[in-house]
Amino acid sequence: MTLTDPVQVLSALIRCPSVTPLEGGALATLESLISPLGFEVERVTFRDPDTPDVDNLYARLGGGGPHLMFAGHTDVVPPGDTAAWSRGPFSADIADGMMYGRGAVDMKGGIACFVAALARHVEAHGAPAGSVSLLITGDEEGPAINGTEKLLAHAAAKGERWDAAIVGEPTNPDAMGDMIKIGRRGSLSGTVTVQGVQGHVAYPHLADNPLRSLIAMTAALLDPPLDSGNERFPPTNLEITSIDTGNTATNVIPARATAQFNVRFSDIWDGDSLGAEIRARLDAAATASALRPGRGAAHYEIEFRERPSPSFLTRDQALIDSLSAAVASVTGRTPELSTTGGTSDARFIKSHCPVVEFGLVGKTMHMVDECVALDDLEILTRIYQAFLQGWFHRAGAN
Repeated sequence: MTLTDPVQVLSALIRCPSVTPLEGGALATLESLISPLGFEVERVTFRDPDTPDVDNLYARLGGGGPHLMFAGHTDVVPPGDTAAWSRGPFSADIADGMMYGRGAVDMKGGIACFVAALARHVEAHGAPAGSVSLLITGDEEGPAINGTEKLLAHAAAKGERWDAAIVGEPTNPDAMGDMIKIGRRGSLSGTVTVQGVQGHVAYPHLADNPLRSLIAMTAALLDPPLDSGNERFPPTNLEITSIDTGNTATNVIPARATAQFNVRFSDIWDGDSLGAEIRARLDAAATASALRPGRGAAHYEIEFRERPSPSFLTRDQALIDSLSAAVASVTGRTPELSTTGGTSDARFIKSHCPVVEFGLVGKTMHMVDECVALDDLEILTRIYQAFLQGWFHRAGAN
């Protein structure tokens, strides 16, 4: 295999069926590829009650500073109905200039391009004038408990320190060079349960319909808007994702009703302040609902179902400028600096060093027939090459 060719590297990775939380041979393959470049590789398995064991990889090339981390994941989401795929989801077939397979863009493709870029750099210039580490998890598409966060803590406890990081997630909406992620919105999910009194719909005075209160409460969560955003973040957005009573009868008032919601929030909020605002809105709506006159305040409970993912914004100009310049030099485009999209493992890395994200075009991620253009693999490899040279220069490496 030629390490400088991202197509060959990606092909080897896609053929590993590493569906979360299975390693599937992907980390073993990656270890075999990067070891000849001089990386010292450590494989670590983390465990936690009620969650699957997860295999992870940490590798470092060089012993001095400045120290750049490349972070990513080899785990992939399930392929779904394999019969719906035009080619095997783990075949890495190539047709019409495209490589097909689960993980092609999310995000084995990003890993393959970084490995190829580093191999080209070493071939042309020798090892970088500093250190490069790879922090690769098998738990990004899963609960993210036994992956990046624990691997960062493990490496930090052994004395590892990083000056900057790049995450190879697919960031470009339509074409290479569209977008660099310089931050991420936070995420908070919850469930509201309203208790009522079950009864016959013909005798509503003997019952208490919880949906009357829940409708008013969900409306209060949606309006007015939580904020209007700012120069770096779009407006905070709350979505009601389900309303349920478990009731299959049309002539029965249900005993309880639940609503689930998710909020993607700007840096105007943190988990505590946003939770307090949500409770305040629910309290007001539970007391003042016009849909249940004379009933008094509704009884409700709220459960925030997971620890909130914090919002963050990277302000390290040397990192941002190095990557922007690399993108422009290869594509001729000025990338948008964005905080849109979902969460990523960058939310863990930001506590250790400045972090940005840049990878492939994400149009087909998690879809049937996930695929990547071979031309895009070459473009991303060249961008990473230019970034490596530019960042180490800006960071003051000798």
